[in-house]
Amino acid sequence: MAGARSGVRIVGGRWRGRRLPVPVVPGLRPTPDRVRETLFNWLGQDLDGARCLDLFAGSGILGFEALSRGAALCVAFERDRLACARLREAAARLGAEGYELRSGNSRALLAAERRAFDVIFVDPPFDEEWLPGLWPELARCLAQDGRLYVEAPQRVAPPAGWELLRGDKAGQVHYHLLRRNAAATESDPTPLPAARGRPC
Repeated sequence: MAGARSGVRIVGGRWRGRRLPVPVVPGLRPTPDRVRETLFNWLGQDLDGARCLDLFAGSGILGFEALSRGAALCVAFERDRLACARLREAAARLGAEGYELRSGNSRALLAAERRAFDVIFVDPPFDEEWLPGLWPELARCLAQDGRLYVEAPQRVAPPAGWELLRGDKAGQVHYHLLRRNAAATESDPTPLPAARGRPC
């Protein structure tokens, strides 16, 4: 396929073994199989009914992996036009009715989002300082008992209000699972409504 390199494989659920194209986009590095296996072991293999947000979709592998394992919805943000085209093709090929793709700047799209999510995936380009400015909006959009997954080039030290549940390293990538701590969630104003999706 023009504009794509070798694909990445979904490792669990109903689409196990299906491959997604990886577009040639600067800074795009799909989460490796072994790291995804670890992540979904942390989350629990069955994500039945979960509402997910993939903040930097790239190849789409995290969102499609979640849908493959039973998630009801994955809202995906991606700014690159070629990557968006490949994501739309992959969603159509898989019949991923719960996949909702938004094209644009992830920070702006997150600030405009008015739904709460059970799982948020954050795997930004490592050559840009995305994470520091995202914490307040991530806290706002994560459901009360939700989980936040973050990949970074170094170990993440979350700000007050967050609890690091698990963390590990694969090669040069540090990956983490976090939640908001009890004190932070108890002091929340009126919570956001649960996410409801529409087909891509």
